[in-house]
Amino acid sequence: MSQPQDLAGKHIVLGLSGGIACYKAADLVRVLGKAGATVQVVMTAGAEQFITPVTLQALSGRPVYTSQWDARPDNNMAHINLSREADAILVAPASAEFMAKLVHGRADDLLSLMCLARPMDRVPLLVAPAMNREMWAHPATQRNVAQLREDGTTLLGPDVGEQACLEFGEGRMLEAVDLRDELVAFFQPKILRGKRILVTAGPTFEAIDPVRGITNHSSGKMGFAIARAAQEAGAEVTLIAGPVHLPTPRGVARIDVESARQMHAAVMPLARDSDVFVATAAVADWRPAQMNEHKIKKDGKKVAPTFELTENEDILADVARLSPRPYCVGFAAESENLLKHARDKLQRKNVPLIVGNLGPATFGRDDNALVLVDADGDRALPQADKLTLARQLVQEIARRIAA
Repeated sequence: MSQPQDLAGKHIVLGLSGGIACYKAADLVRVLGKAGATVQVVMTAGAEQFITPVTLQALSGRPVYTSQWDARPDNNMAHINLSREADAILVAPASAEFMAKLVHGRADDLLSLMCLARPMDRVPLLVAPAMNREMWAHPATQRNVAQLREDGTTLLGPDVGEQACLEFGEGRMLEAVDLRDELVAFFQPKILRGKRILVTAGPTFEAIDPVRGITNHSSGKMGFAIARAAQEAGAEVTLIAGPVHLPTPRGVARIDVESARQMHAAVMPLARDSDVFVATAAVADWRPAQMNEHKIKKDGKKVAPTFELTENEDILADVARLSPRPYCVGFAAESENLLKHARDKLQRKNVPLIVGNLGPATFGRDDNALVLVDADGDRALPQADKLTLARQLVQEIARRIAA
C-alpha cells in the first residue's frame, strides 16, 4: 500500500542553522514531502557552509530563502510572509548558538527574525538540537533548553549516538524519519493526554526444547501501531512485546518477553495502574507441560515424539477480573465465523470491547480490516494500513472512556 499522507495539507517551514547535521536536511525534505507536506526551506549563512540552497530547492520544489534582505516578496518582508503561511516552523538542525538566539530574542538573520515574528498562538515552533555532547551538556545550553520549553517551544531530541567529531553521546540530531514521525505526532489530537495505556503485541513462543517451540504467525505490527497511535494521542504508553523484530515507537516504553507466562507476569502489575489495557498479542493458549532439557533428536526414528500440553494463564480475563480494572480491549484473530467468535469472546472474557479480524488474511501484512464488537452490536473498520486503523481505534477508545 502507498505511504499514508499523514502531513497532507500541512505547510512546514524548515529552518537550517549551521552544523554538520545539515546533511540530514535533504532526506528530511524528501520524507516530509512523501508524507504530504509542502516544505519551505530557510537557511542561515552557517547552514550554507554545509549544504547548498540548490540541493534543497531541487528537493522541495520551492525557492530557498537565505537573507532577510531578499527582495523577492512584494513587500520585502520575507520574515513576515513566511511565518504567516506556516502550519509549523521546524528548525533542524538547531545549533547551540541558534537556540541561544531564540532564548534571547535576537534577530540578526532571516531565520531568527522569522521565528521571533511568527504568530505564537497559531504557528508552533519545533527545534531539533544538533551539537557535540559537551556542548549539549553545558549548563548554559541546558538553561536555554529549559527556557525554550517554558516559552512554548517543542524540542525534538536530541538522540544519543556517534557524532561527526567521533565522540559518542547525547546531542546527535534525530534521523529524518524520526523527525517526520515526531511532526506527525505533534499534529495528532491529544485525546488521551494524561492516560496510561498498556498494550501487548506479537506472538508468544512456548518452548518444547532449547531449539523448537509452539508459536504463531503474528507479526506484532497491529499492536505496535496501536502503541504509536496512543502515544501520538498524548498517552503514557507501555508496550509488552513477544518475540518480534520491530522498532519501538518513539516515546513508548517497551518490555520484551517470550512466553505467555512471561507476558502474564509483565502485564499484571502494570495493568493495576493503567487506564486502558489493549490485548493485541496473539498469546498461545497452551504450552508444553515440561520443556526438554536438550534438543529432541530424530535419531532415525519414524515415530514422532509426544508431549503433554497444559493451559496458559488467560491474560485478558485476569486483567478483566481486577478491581478496579482498566478499560479492557481484547483482540480476536479468527479464521472463520469472525462475528460469532468475537461475540463469544466478549462474553467469556467479560470485557467491553473486542476487536476482530481474520488472522490468516493479515498476518505479516501492513494493512488490515477490523470489526468492533460490543454489547450493542458491531461496526466495521474497512481495509486500511494498520496505523490508520490504530488511530481510528484510539479515537474509539478515547470516546468510550470519556463517556
